[in-house]
Amino acid sequence: MNIAILAQNPCLYSHQRLLQAAAERHHEIRVINPIHCYMNMSARHPEIHYRGGEIIKNIDAVIPRIGASITFYGTAVVRQFEMMGVYTLNRSIAISRSRDKLRSLQLLTRKKIPIPITGFAHSPHDTEDLIKMVGGTPLIIKLLEGTQGKGVVLAETKAAARSVIGAFKQLGANILVQEFIKEAGGSDIRCFVIGDKVVGAFMRHAAEGEFRANLHQGGKAEQITLTPEEEIMAVNAANVMGLNVAGVDLIRAERGSLVLEINSSPGIEGLEKATGKDIATEIIKFIETQVKSYQPDEVSA
Repeated sequence: MNIAILAQNPCLYSHQRLLQAAAERHHEIRVINPIHCYMNMSARHPEIHYRGGEIIKNIDAVIPRIGASITFYGTAVVRQFEMMGVYTLNRSIAISRSRDKLRSLQLLTRKKIPIPITGFAHSPHDTEDLIKMVGGTPLIIKLLEGTQGKGVVLAETKAAARSVIGAFKQLGANILVQEFIKEAGGSDIRCFVIGDKVVGAFMRHAAEGEFRANLHQGGKAEQITLTPEEEIMAVNAANVMGLNVAGVDLIRAERGSLVLEINSSPGIEGLEKATGKDIATEIIKFIETQVKSYQPDEVSA
């Protein structure tokens, strides 16, 4: 097969491992920077051109690794490949769903998948009831556009919560206010879903003095065994988004595990190092099975 990884930085661990795994299984594979793509939206012959004038063709499968900062343009490129009848590991509409934190939480709750109590409001005049809605302080305030633990604030008092919410609102930022799961002790779980199964999971522990467990914020990882209920929850959450490959983040609360977030371009370094599993090859094997039976259909906008 001819496989393209849509990514800006070919040197990242995840991208290098995918290149290696595909090559070992005798596929042709390359990294294509989506920002350097431009599109011809002809009804008869939709095309993607690449910087320098190359027309990208004869691609059998695309692995989208779209950074959050280029979601709009990146998903447009993914959608163009879909218009050309190319199999994409994650569909453009699924990536867009998962990137919109508010939309993804609404979709999860519609399917009765448990999440932390979450509030969303436009006006700062609703701050007091918003704080009450999520159980009071301490609470978490999240920027809708934040990634990798950035734009996430722990407000330990009502005064702090009012101040942070007010500041974000003055800047015109969209935020979520969420209950703080104290009993989790600064830990959460990353589940890596491929298709209809969890292929690996690890627990992330926040660095000393931190409440965010993200590895990008200095968190530590260790392998963990999920409960059967957690496995089902993670797979269902990915399916609700329409993602074939996803990183589903869970947190263990006294009332049971809850879904925190779903990542459409999950890194594999933490998981491979924590578990010793060859996740990159699992992804390539999944693509092989899917391309064989792939039938292009009408693309959702």
